[in-house]
Amino acid sequence: VAAFVRDVTAAEPSRRFEFTRMVAHWHQYDHPDYLPFLRDARPDVVQLGFYGAHFWSLVDTTAFGGYPAHFPVRGHQACGAWFAERNRQIHQIDAKVVGHFNVEFLVGDPRDSKTGKGPTGFFRFYEEQWDEDLLGPRPVKDPLELLERGADGQPISQKGYGIGGMREHWACLRNPGWQKVLKAWVRHGIRQGLDGFIANYFYRHNCLCEHCQAGFRGYLSDRFSADQLNRLGIDDLGKHQFTEIVSWHDPAKSTPLKREMLRWSQISNKQVFDEVFHRYGRSLKPDLITAQWNHLGEFSQISGDERCLLPGELWGRDETYLWYSTGGAAYFTDLEKRFLGEGTLQARYIRGAFADKPFTLGKYESTRIRVAIAELAANGGAPMGFYTRFTDKEARAAIVRYYRFLGRYDSLFRGSRSHAEAVLLYPRQAVHQGRVEAVEGFKRIGRKLLDQHVLFDVLPDDLGEALDSRLKSYARVLRTGDPVPSSGKESSRFEAPYTVRISASQPVAGGELDLHLVNYNRVEPPRGANGKPSAGKGFSDEKPIAVSGVKADVVVPSGLSVRRVEVLVPEREQAVSLKFQREGNRVRFSVPEFLVYCVIRLRSS
Repeated sequence: VAAFVRDVTAAEPSRRFEFTRMVAHWHQYDHPDYLPFLRDARPDVVQLGFYGAHFWSLVDTTAFGGYPAHFPVRGHQACGAWFAERNRQIHQIDAKVVGHFNVEFLVGDPRDSKTGKGPTGFFRFYEEQWDEDLLGPRPVKDPLELLERGADGQPISQKGYGIGGMREHWACLRNPGWQKVLKAWVRHGIRQGLDGFIANYFYRHNCLCEHCQAGFRGYLSDRFSADQLNRLGIDDLGKHQFTEIVSWHDPAKSTPLKREMLRWSQISNKQVFDEVFHRYGRSLKPDLITAQWNHLGEFSQISGDERCLLPGELWGRDETYLWYSTGGAAYFTDLEKRFLGEGTLQARYIRGAFADKPFTLGKYESTRIRVAIAELAANGGAPMGFYTRFTDKEARAAIVRYYRFLGRYDSLFRGSRSHAEAVLLYPRQAVHQGRVEAVEGFKRIGRKLLDQHVLFDVLPDDLGEALDSRLKSYARVLRTGDPVPSSGKESSRFEAPYTVRISASQPVAGGELDLHLVNYNRVEPPRGANGKPSAGKGFSDEKPIAVSGVKADVVVPSGLSVRRVEVLVPEREQAVSLKFQREGNRVRFSVPEFLVYCVIRLRSS
């Protein structure tokens, strides 16, 4: 893939953008209390507004006020002006604005020459409402030229969402004309005062258009010899017409050729992302913030995760932050089965793979708000308020309290680096070979390490020489299939229930080690009629149960002389000093009772 990868180059932003608090809303962002809420919570980043295909497809239709974008006013010009003003207002509270940017999911019906119906949605915008003074010339005359095509040569479409009674189509990201459309929209968004974009619906379906056929043939030609192609069932690559070029698929039905299709799909998606947002977007705004809205769930691979087969050298490259949705995998608890509804393992994987740069998890959590914030803060992520009900007085107060806590101790979180004594390798090489069962082994070991309160990082195993150098800093390296050893004499040890998760970090300024404890214990909502756990009705159902009796025996990093130990919790304004015993390179102490989140500072001064 070397020749293909070399073309995916982009300028790194002038400096690394660090942030620790964000909010993201798809609805109610026009509520009268939204700006007052932001002023109280003080997020660094506000993910707000729509600037891609959702905006241009829907804002001038009768469906403008509904899912997914919930536009506050109808019309391209009126709503565009509303977003520009909202961006200005958010800048006044010293926050960055990142706009949602749907890159290919089109809602609307093309013009039907036989019935005279249409066009609607996107197709009406493109044919009748495209403003050349605003967006430049239309890249092609007929919007149908821009669409993904199935085996029958017809545009791929469905009516799954039923938005405004219209069908859904997908533009092909490999289509040069569509890339020009995206660039026009990026330019317009920057002019409206955006600081960056988060791209969503970043998929590729089983498109067989000329651009996909030619692109996949070129990829295979660079990657394989004629003999290797023959073993894949391709005799003459130059003349070969693929009847399928799949993307995500069932791992149980995967083949080497299907995985090459998925790998190319993800590489070419990344190539387009870099071309549109990095090369072009940053040519207009060098410090443009960029991200992709991706999905991880419970580590779904080959059938999910937009980067599952992406080569390590491209994974997140040049992107400012990562967003990964956990979907329905982590927004409830089942304590009888020791299920905490957590994203701790996912967070550690992302943090390690992304070298401690900012990231967040989309957990769709409107009940356990404090746990969701604490979980991310404890593992180097940026807590976010997606779908949190800021209009609920108690929920709003909790978000503000916890965000103010993170702001008060900003130097402990912003740009911090993970501290760990062991590392668990994520089996990306096995996934690339189609052996997704290795991921189940990874999860089993990861959960045992969490239950044992081992201070461990997660790193993908496909980083080559870079991985070898990073592994030198760990006392233990664990791989899928290894037995999980008990904590050794030279490791930190903690006495705590399984409902507590423990991690550690070191701030940029150094001079201390910070322990992060997150308590998931709670009074669970009554189960549903089917006996399944309930996610709860809202913040009032979080009902955490305070934890006490936690004891710590911590190995102090070389060069750190601990003279003071302090405990911080969001429910108190001031730090509380703890008594501790120091023996050699170890520090021992008992942790006072805490509710959800506790940070313990082992300080040299």
